Amino acid sequence: MSSADEILDVVDEDDRVVGRARRGDVYARGLRHRCVFVWARDPEGRVFVHRRTASKLVFPALYDMFVGGVVGAGESYDDAALREAEEELGVSGLPRPEFLFRFLYDDGGGRTWWSAVYEVRVAGAVSPQVEEVDWYAFLSEGELEGRVGEGVWEFVPDGVAAYSRLRAWRGVR
Repeated sequence: MSSADEILDVVDEDDRVVGRARRGDVYARGLRHRCVFVWARDPEGRVFVHRRTASKLVFPALYDMFVGGVVGAGESYDDAALREAEEELGVSGLPRPEFLFRFLYDDGGGRTWWSAVYEVRVAGAVSPQVEEVDWYAFLSEGELEGRVGEGVWEFVPDGVAAYSRLRAWRGVR
């Protein structure tokens, strides 16, 4: 099954399930769905940053400071956060990511999705999925902030929104 055939819950403005649809249809029709964003840190506190592969359905070849993805039909945010973190980082046995907050992302073009933000510590080596990740590194928060601010790297817009909200949630200006 391709990722476009994965079944997702379609939700309303209050994050209540109102139906189900194939992922490809959800994207094509701009249906509201659920996503998770996992802020993955190594033992030194550095953040996992990566460039998405060019074959991704959404935001191909852009940089991201979160791992994550869509929440499958009937799946909880918590379960999706753990699944996505382990898949994208290429590890198993991660601690359950800690839920931080949730927000409704709006892309400015009438497409919205509910977004739950988590944090997880990655104790060992990572082996990211080659289908998902073209390049990666663990960057200090200062290095990441510089990359976001300098505009040389193009980051996924929903990740930038989650990053901005995370900084505000932590009280960082």
